This record gives sequence, C-alpha cells and structure tokens, in this order.
Amino acid sequence: MPAKIRDGEVTRSTILATARSQFGKHGFERTTIRSIASEAGVDPALVMHYFGSKAALFAAASRFDISFPDLSDVAPERIAEVLLPLFIEVWGPEGPFLPLLRAAATNRAAADALLQVFVDQVAPALAAVAPDHAAERAGLVGSQLLGLAVARYIVGVPPLVGMDDAQLIEWLRPVLAHYLTDPAP
Repeated sequence: MPAKIRDGEVTRSTILATARSQFGKHGFERTTIRSIASEAGVDPALVMHYFGSKAALFAAASRFDISFPDLSDVAPERIAEVLLPLFIEVWGPEGPFLPLLRAAATNRAAADALLQVFVDQVAPALAAVAPDHAAERAGLVGSQLLGLAVARYIVGVPPLVGMDDAQLIEWLRPVLAHYLTDPAP
C-alpha cells in the first residue's frame, strides 16, 4: 500500500480551523498543541512545523479578513439590513469570529486581533456614511454589534436567541441609523 500523501495547504488549514475551534471553546491556556493535533489527525510535531509555537498558532488563528461591503451609497436607515447579515455570518454559531470573540474576553492577543479587524475594516467602512465624528459613531455601532454577539451567541439571552434575523434587523435599524446620523451631542 503506498504511503498517504498529504497536501500541505490542506493540512495547515485543517490545523488552523481546529485551533480556532479549540481556542474558542477552551481559551488559550487550556488548549494544547497535542489536543489540536489529535483532533486535526496530525502529529504534534507537524503543528509546530507549520506554526512554530502555541502563541504563533494562536496569532494565526486570530487573524480574519471580512469582505466588508462599500457602504458609501447605503442610506443610514438601511445600514442594519446590510451589516447584520454579515455579522450574523461571522459571529453566528458557525461563524469564524465566535471562537475569537470568546477568546478575546480572556486573551489580549485575541482582543487585539478583534480590535484590528474593527480598526482596519469596520471603522473605515462606517466612516463612509458618518456625517461627522466618524470614529465615535463607528465605535458606537461596533459596540452595539459586539454586545449583540456576546448576548445572543455566548451568553444566550433567550429573547435574542429566539428572535429571527429579520426581526433583529428591524429592532436594530433605528438604533444603528441613530448612531450614524443623528446630531452629535
């Protein structure tokens, strides 16, 4: 029987996906290279070969890129219907950000990775629709969505968990429009 040939990129991706899941469920401290390797079906030495250390693996697992839409032509009252499906996709139960969000509560590297996504992608996109005080307005929208993700997907607040996505959009439509366009205090 010929030896099993591995595709290096597939193996690396499998290790990374497994690490994201485990870091999200167990945090940095309780996740081990051995547990990641075991679940990924590889030798622990291979994890070290691809990532060098647990900290480097965590850093790689914490990097995400969101395909953020251009909001410059979106009316403020429609921001919720454009943004929420994207955030539900990345922070929902199957989303890649949920483990990072869980880990961010106890790990500075995860919190920094989440902050970097906000600074590099979310804030500039929201600045396109803010009439003034773009940083403050983007921060308020970001805090609303972050709080929603924690309440709905981590804490499991029953009314938010039970609400369908369309209802959620309707509830948040005036809130996000208020943050983005009402006169600054």
